[in-house]
Parts: sequence; C-alpha cells; structure tokens
Amino acid sequence: MALLIVAGPNDPGPGEREKMLDTATAHFTRRGVAPAEVIRIDVPGRGAGEEGDGALRAELDPAIPVLQSGSLFGEPQGLELVDAQNLRKAELGALVELMETADLTQVEAVFLWAGTVPKALRALVSGRGEIVTVTRMKQREAARWLDEQVKLRDLDFATDAARALLDHYGTDTAGMARALDQLAEVGSRITADTIHDRFKNRPDEPTWLITDAIDKGDVGTALRRLADFLVHEHPLVYLAVLESDLKKRGLAAAAPDKETFVEWVGGGPPWSLERTWSQRGRVRESSLRSAQEALVRADRVVKSQPEDMHRVTLERLTVALCRWYS
Repeated sequence: MALLIVAGPNDPGPGEREKMLDTATAHFTRRGVAPAEVIRIDVPGRGAGEEGDGALRAELDPAIPVLQSGSLFGEPQGLELVDAQNLRKAELGALVELMETADLTQVEAVFLWAGTVPKALRALVSGRGEIVTVTRMKQREAARWLDEQVKLRDLDFATDAARALLDHYGTDTAGMARALDQLAEVGSRITADTIHDRFKNRPDEPTWLITDAIDKGDVGTALRRLADFLVHEHPLVYLAVLESDLKKRGLAAAAPDKETFVEWVGGGPPWSLERTWSQRGRVRESSLRSAQEALVRADRVVKSQPEDMHRVTLERLTVALCRWYS
C-alpha cells in the first residue's frame, strides 16, 4: 500500500484546492488505479456528519473495507480522503492503525490535508509513501497559468483582457477555466470589455485581496474589490473582516515577540500572521486608534441607517484605512 499526503495551505482557495485534487488524480493515474476504482470520501466538518457505531462517523465507513480487504477482483484500488484535516483525533487514530496493520499491495491511499500535517500521519508516510506540498498560489502564478491556457486553447486575447480576467478571478484557476470555456465560443478578439460584459461580479472574492490592497494603499483596487465583495456579502461581514484585521494589528503592536503574538491571536494561516507581524512597526498607534473609531462609526451607520448609506460609508472607511495603514 502506498500513501500520499497532499499538504495544502490553511484555508486553500479554489486554485489551491483544484491543484490538490489534480495532484491526487495524477497519482492514481500514475499508479494504474482507474477512476472507477477510487473511493472518494469528503470528510465532514468536525461538528458535522452522522455518528457511526465505532470511532468513525458514518461518512467514513467506506474506508474500512478498502483498507482491510482491497478490491475483490484484484484490481488496484484507491482511497481518496478530501478535507482530511477535518478528521477527529479518534478517527485519525483509527485510520492510522488500519493502515499500519494492513498487508495490502494494491491499495493507494491519498489524504488531501489543508494546514499542518499531524505527526502521526507524517510518521506513517515514512517507508510507505510521500508528502507533496501545494503552496498558496500567487497572482503571478495565476498569470502564467492563464497565459498557458490562452495559448493552449488558441484564443485571440488582447493584453487588457488577460488583466481583466485576473482582476476578476484572482488565483481562482478553476473559475478562470470555466470562463475560458465560455470565451472560446466568442469567435472574435476578446478584450477587457468582453470580460466585463460577460462576468459582472466575482462571487467568491477572498477578503484577503481587499485587505492586501488596503495594506498597499491601493485605493482603486481596494474599492473595486469591495464592490465585487458586496455583490454577495453583507456590509457587516466586511466590517467583521476589518475588525479582525485591526485586532491582529493591535496585538502585534503590543506583543513582545512573534511567538507571543501568535499565541495571543490563537493561530491562523502562517502567511497572514507573518505579514501582520512584519508590519507591526509601520502603522502608528494613533492610526490604529483612528481606525478603531472609524470602524465603530461605520458599524453604527450600517446598523441604523438606510441601505443607500451603507456602500458610501464602507467606501469612505476603505479609503481612510488605505491612508492609515500604508
């Protein structure tokens, strides 16, 4: 039995998630496991799922016969655990025990794990398989991916069209792939106007893209991404994101060292914590106080004033944060 752990970043976006799934599919193909012979289990969240008779929730029960007996017809069989980071401690222990004692040569087990892989699973890999790491996708990687796909599909893309598509989807390569499938039917030169006309909003806009633009003081990008975000999310959700970001900045400013800061925050994506910590001396204490006061005022407006006041209030707040944080 071979074990592959596809280790992705904390809270992977659509692009990273697709890359993790593609890595698993490529592994099964390489090992001669047909798609029909792969048992895929999407691990429920830790507070969800149906309780089973033993240590495993009912959704995980199909993993047991695969690990105990393999294929009845002698064909290579695969077990794919998606969102394996949702495994409870007892479930992980039970699966590790099954894989430790199994004497199988025709089963390929793949764990798709977002975040830090636990020691028990890392120890199991030794001598039985490998860990493949999928890092968080950056904008420049998405740009390279888009360039390759445009050439592969032989699309007539104007330079501004590629930029518009990247602005719209960010690192969501899965979403861009679907968009390219639609654009292949255009039959003429694709421009930025084509992109804007066909794709009006971005329903899965990650909030870190907005806070990243605010960090850089990029008012235009921050306001555009805010507009996309508000198409599907409530203003209070945006205020909660800004409040959480401000709280981390305040804790970073007060913490004596990085380890204390991480402890106070209570964890989170390492890249996000590193960014906040690296900026701790850049923003003045007076600016943090101003941001806190502005957030309180904006919250009051959103909760008490008519909806036509909400967007302009959030836009003014965003512009002010760009000035205070950059």
